[in-house]
Amino acid sequence: MTGIFLQAFIYLIAAVVAVPIAKKLGLGSVLGYLIAGVVIGPVIGLVGDETTTIQHFAEFGVVMMLFLVGLELEPKMLWAMRNKLLGLGGLQVGLTAAIVMGIALALNQVWSVALAIGLIFALSSTAIVLQTFNEKRLTKTEGGRSAFSVLLFQDIAVIPMLAFIPLLALPELVEQAQSAAAAAADHHEEMSLVAGLPGWALGLVITGAIAGVVVGGHFLSRPLFRFVASSGLREIFTATALMLVIGIAALMSLIGLSPALGTFLAGVVLANSEFRHELESNIEPFKGLLLGLFFITVGAGINFGILFDDFFVIIGLTIGLMVLKAAILFILSLIFKIKGTARWLFTLSLAQAGEFGFVLLSFSMQNHVLPMDVAQLLSLVVAISMFLTPGLFILYDKVILPRFEKSSNDREADEIEEQGSVIIAGVGRFGQVVNRMLTANGVKTVVLDYEATQVENLRQINIKSYFGDATRPEHLHTAGIEEAALLVVSMDNQETTTELVEYVRQTYPNVKILARAFDRGHAYMLRHAGADYVVKETFHSALELGSEALRALGTHPFTVEQQKATFNRIEKDSSEKLYESWMGGEESKSYDTHYQHLFIQLEETIREAMSEDRMDRHSMTEREWTPPPKGYLDDFNDDAEDKSEEKPA
Repeated sequence: MTGIFLQAFIYLIAAVVAVPIAKKLGLGSVLGYLIAGVVIGPVIGLVGDETTTIQHFAEFGVVMMLFLVGLELEPKMLWAMRNKLLGLGGLQVGLTAAIVMGIALALNQVWSVALAIGLIFALSSTAIVLQTFNEKRLTKTEGGRSAFSVLLFQDIAVIPMLAFIPLLALPELVEQAQSAAAAAADHHEEMSLVAGLPGWALGLVITGAIAGVVVGGHFLSRPLFRFVASSGLREIFTATALMLVIGIAALMSLIGLSPALGTFLAGVVLANSEFRHELESNIEPFKGLLLGLFFITVGAGINFGILFDDFFVIIGLTIGLMVLKAAILFILSLIFKIKGTARWLFTLSLAQAGEFGFVLLSFSMQNHVLPMDVAQLLSLVVAISMFLTPGLFILYDKVILPRFEKSSNDREADEIEEQGSVIIAGVGRFGQVVNRMLTANGVKTVVLDYEATQVENLRQINIKSYFGDATRPEHLHTAGIEEAALLVVSMDNQETTTELVEYVRQTYPNVKILARAFDRGHAYMLRHAGADYVVKETFHSALELGSEALRALGTHPFTVEQQKATFNRIEKDSSEKLYESWMGGEESKSYDTHYQHLFIQLEETIREAMSEDRMDRHSMTEREWTPPPKGYLDDFNDDAEDKSEEKPA
């Protein structure tokens, strides 16, 4: 028992030290786990033979991950993804397996061994790629979605691979295994429901088990979850979620299928369940810990003895595999018209072998398809390729992405064909609304933005815009700042926004400047720089949402409008005092004690005004919300009927 505690402590302390350091260095958590495993395993030898056993346990993190992936996929979504799923995914797996098999045949491998190697190397690491996508927020990008389609197809393709690999068994390995089994009197076989069954019976059992998971997940899960939820005990719901995942994994193992794919199927079935989010929140912590443990064991399991004996062969195979897969993925990105940075993200993210490679390697040895020495060598290739994958993401972040951004933004400014009375600097979400409002009322605008992709996107929806940096005087001159009546500043950068306002105020004093502020402090800076009108980007939308919240809580709409008008009026009345206090503060323009005191007074004033009964003091702005007199609607309807009767037939 003490040994178990010590081993657990070693694995945990390795993760606690290595992962935060890797994250701070921009290497990602996956590489941190792998480095931790290498340090405690081959480098200083704190862990040893138990690594393989722990890895089998940690592989359950992959099972949980696929269950969570399945929960995110509704059947409608799978159908909508069918083109990329079958096209991108199918071609990637098929081409990679075929080419790797051809190379293995050229290296004098038996055709069955070559085919098994091709299937193993065709897969990529779902765990590393999806976790890295989540950390770097790349999941919803075009490259991320395309990579996810391929990974999803690969995960599904593991099912027929597991069914097909036993047919590739080498006769000589089978004979050796039979001899060893006969010599070992205490030979132990894993539990199985399908051992010794004929092919037709095996097919029926597998079909029945899958149908049971689908039907049970659809019809029985909801009553079960409602019953458990009625207890009000969160730990019981967690136990139920674990019971579900472990039970399905056990069932799939008993019938000879992949536990990960069984739980993935269960996740897809439960994707429409109202308990989906609760299941995710309960499974996620276990998944994260087990995946981390899995990556540590991959690092700890690298056999440096075999690696150094055949160093150049293993490294050459690893690099060759990654280059080959990257080339295939790049060609597919051209065929499926994945462009720009998305193409490189798609290419680099899937260039490694995957954790299912370990599963297929183990399965292939169990079924006498691969010799032990070949399997050990291939295992190192899989592990090292996974180890190098975070480096490919670093290459994407530090080299490829900046070059694309530089090439798209360092082009010459567009030649502006016409001028308008209003120049809009920055056409993000805020600037677009302003531009639409003005153009809809016949006002000519000149829209400038320094993001080339944003300009191109707007042109696709017939919004005229130009690539140019409004902070550069020559671009402002080209846009016609001398003749413009108004400049609307809605750029994303706080400092450049303030500098632009200050420059235009000093250089073109006749131009009226309207600016968008990020917050109260930025609004003061813009006002100090010379803006004629400043609006905080979230103020009016937040005020409107707060009003809607009052209406949702049962407050009468008339009262809500009164309170909103009062809040807005007091804010405007107090803005001058707050601005003067801010100006009189330290050079850093920080909020000093006097400013804080004024702000507290503002909040007290608002609360007092809200509590007053103002039914007898309607302002002009509230006249439209004054309740109509009693009987007004009846009189209105009577007048309408009289007028309709007076009309000639």
